[in-house]
Amino acid sequence: MTGGAGDPAPSPVANGSPARQVTRAELAVDPIAAARLLLGCVLESTTPEGRVGVRLAEVEAYRGRDDPASHGYRGQTPRNAVMFGPAGHLYVYFVYGMHFCANIVSLVDGVPGAVLLRAGEVVSGLEIARSRRPAARGTADLARGPARLTGALGLGRAHNGLDVTAPDSAVRLLAGSPVADEAVRSGPRVGVMAAPEVPWRFWLADSPAVSAYRRGARRRRTAR
Repeated sequence: MTGGAGDPAPSPVANGSPARQVTRAELAVDPIAAARLLLGCVLESTTPEGRVGVRLAEVEAYRGRDDPASHGYRGQTPRNAVMFGPAGHLYVYFVYGMHFCANIVSLVDGVPGAVLLRAGEVVSGLEIARSRRPAARGTADLARGPARLTGALGLGRAHNGLDVTAPDSAVRLLAGSPVADEAVRSGPRVGVMAAPEVPWRFWLADSPAVSAYRRGARRRRTAR
C-alpha cells in the first residue's frame, strides 16, 4: 500500500544530495537492530498542507510472541495485522481514545515485530508542524512523545499500512547521517507493565526531543 499524495521529489540532506530511502531489506531484521537503525533517520510525511520531516531521536523495539508488552504477543488480529509484515510498513493505532501512535514494522512477513516511534526533531516543514501542535512549548516539544510525533507529521488511521520504503508513498523513511554508538543510550521502555525492565528503548544522548521516562504504574492494555 503506497501513499496517495502524488510522487514527492527527493528531499535534500545536509550536503545537498538527495536523501536515500531506507529499504525493506534493511528493516526486515530483529526489532532491536531495526530500532538502532532508525535513530537519526528522517520520517517524512507529505499531505495537502505540505511536507514535514522528523529526525527520529527515540524509539522502542517490540517483538511478537516472546514479548508480553507487544501487540503481537497473543497472535494476529484485525487491529495488529500490519505488525505481522512485511517489513517497512507503518503500523498506526489509536490509543486511550485520544491519540495515534506510529510504528515501523520489522522482521519478515508473518513474524510480528515493530519499532514504536517515540520522539524526534522536526527538520523540515517547521511552520506546518507548529500549526498542528499549537500547544507546544518550543521547537523541541513539537514531536517529543509518540502522540506528538504523529501529530506533527499529520499521521492518523488512514496511514496504517503505508509502505515507507515505496518511492511514491505519502510517508517515506529517509536514511540519515550515521550515528556513532557512543551517541546512543538505551534503557527500559516507557509506560508498560509487562516486561518493564527490558532495555529496548533507544535514544540519541544529545537530543532535546527525547521524552521523559515514566515507568508503568498500573496494568493496562499495551499500546505497542
